[in-house]
Amino acid sequence: MPALSELIVGQQAEVLAVTGEPALVQRLYEFGLLEGETVEFLGRAPLGDPIEIRLGNTRLTLRKAEAAGISVRIV
Repeated sequence: MPALSELIVGQQAEVLAVTGEPALVQRLYEFGLLEGETVEFLGRAPLGDPIEIRLGNTRLTLRKAEAAGISVRIV
């Protein structure tokens, strides 16, 4: 399973699992990043970190290390 950090700009994916520190996982759940949700990869900063995704009508910016803990399935 690819990680969210491995997507390329414009790809959409379904979230399969969110792993990491419990506080981070809880925070992502509060933002609505739940298993089964569809996200779109919008881009990354010039040096590759952080990345930006769209979740519904919300844009989230995540560190590459945080995004590596989110398993996805490309749609």
